[in-house]
Amino acid sequence: MLSEPRSGRLAAWGNALLAGLVSPDEAVLAIVGDDAVHRVEGLPGEAGPVGLTLALGRLRGLGVAGWRVALPAPGHPLGLSGPPEFNARALEAEEAVVGYGAAFGLVPEVYEAGPAGDVHVEVVWHCLPVREAPPADVPSLGEAERELAEALRDATVVLTRLDVAASGPVAEAALDAYRARTEAGGEVLAPGYPPRAVRVLELAQRVGFLISLAYGNGHGGAVSAWEMAARTEALRPVERVARRAQVAAFNAWVEERERERG
Repeated sequence: MLSEPRSGRLAAWGNALLAGLVSPDEAVLAIVGDDAVHRVEGLPGEAGPVGLTLALGRLRGLGVAGWRVALPAPGHPLGLSGPPEFNARALEAEEAVVGYGAAFGLVPEVYEAGPAGDVHVEVVWHCLPVREAPPADVPSLGEAERELAEALRDATVVLTRLDVAASGPVAEAALDAYRARTEAGGEVLAPGYPPRAVRVLELAQRVGFLISLAYGNGHGGAVSAWEMAARTEALRPVERVARRAQVAAFNAWVEERERERG
C-alpha cells in the first residue's frame, strides 16, 4: 500500500483527462509510470489490444464520464458492483477501475519480461461489462478521514505492544526513505481532486507504510507463533480501513460530480 495502485493512477489521471485538466499524452504518461507499456484488450469495436490513448478516448465516446477504483480482498468486495465475472477477475488482480456513466470496467493483468536486473513490466487492461450500481463499502471522505485517524493510533499501539515498532537500522532506513519520498513534493493525486482527498490518501499511505513495515520487519518481539498470529489479526482491520480510505480518495472526483448533478 506504499505506492499508488495502477487502478488508482488510471482513475485519477483518467478523471483529470475527462475534466480537460491534462492532455491525453500527460494522462497516459502518468498512468504508465515506470511500466514499459499499457494496452487495453476487449474494447468494443476492436479485434485486439489497443493503446491507452485510443482506449480512453473510445470509452469516453461510449459514455464513460468518470472512473472509480475498486481494491477488493477476500471477503471484502471493496468498490465492486458486479457482475460476478467482473468481481472474480478484480478480486484475483486485487484492483480494478469501474466506469461511471457507462457500464465498463478495466482489470489489469501484469506481465514481467527480461533478464534479472533488466526486467520490464507490461500491463494489459481487460475491458469487461460491469453492473451499474453503487460500489460496495466505500465510505465518504469524512468517514474515511475519521477512521484513518483512529487506525493510525491503533496501529501505533499494536506495533508497540507487540514490539515490532520502527526500530533498528533496517526500519530506520525504511522510515528515512519514506520521509524523503513524501517530502519530495510529488503529486499524490491528479489535478482536479479536492484537497481533502489528497489529505486522506496521504494518511492512508502513511498507515499502509506502518503496516508494511510491521509485516516486513521480521519477528520483532513476536517470537512465538501465537504472537505472530496476534499481530496479523490486530493489523488486519487497520489494513482494511486504509484500503477503504484509498478508494474513497480516488473516487472523490466522481462523488463530487454526482453531488453537482443532484
